[in-house]
Amino acid sequence: MSVNNEDLLALRGYVTAADATQYSSLASTTMVLDLTHSNLVQRHVEIRFDKNEIVDDLRMKIHQKTGTPPHSQHLQLKSGGTLFYEIPPNCESDRKLGYYSLPLGANVHCIDVDPNSSSANGAYEDTSLVQKYVMSDEDYDERKGTLRDWGRQERERNPSFTLRKHAREHAELVEARRLYKESGVLKKGFELDESKGTIQRRPDGDGGALKGRNENKAVASDESEHGRETVRHLTLH
Repeated sequence: MSVNNEDLLALRGYVTAADATQYSSLASTTMVLDLTHSNLVQRHVEIRFDKNEIVDDLRMKIHQKTGTPPHSQHLQLKSGGTLFYEIPPNCESDRKLGYYSLPLGANVHCIDVDPNSSSANGAYEDTSLVQKYVMSDEDYDERKGTLRDWGRQERERNPSFTLRKHAREHAELVEARRLYKESGVLKKGFELDESKGTIQRRPDGDGGALKGRNENKAVASDESEHGRETVRHLTLH
């Protein structure tokens, strides 16, 4: 496919600039092969072998990476997409890889000849085939230590408790502490706990007087800080 966009052409040139010399530092006996499999989408690229290794070593590597045992491997040797040699199962096991004169970057494609292969039909890669565990509401209700269980306990102590209200108040507290740390300003409705050195919500909830480490600093507006758009753009209701 031709590329006309100048930026893409420049990017392609940058990415492929060293293609001609990418294998120049390899030892003369090193082979670099891509391994593919008839049942798998995954491709194992640039796997290194030595020319003195034998076909059995290649089969064991394929077994390790794909799960197909050597006796079920029909191997196709390809270069540039062209098939030039095939090795059926249990054949040429002791022949050295150097015999096949495979170019660097050649492809060894494994055809799994086992009709009952465990990798068939996407069994290794298709996550949609995996049965997901789904817990019913009834089972979740019976579990202890869950968010729902905690919320239930809080409502028993305080009938007006809601998770939405708790999340809003927690966000306001985090924002009040951030504001005081950065500017020394106490947000309305909060106070400094001198004994702990932390900001906390005023028990009376009326905000009281606004104070800060520096009285000359501007006091934050309750309307702007606690409107419908509040901490990190979280909409409150």
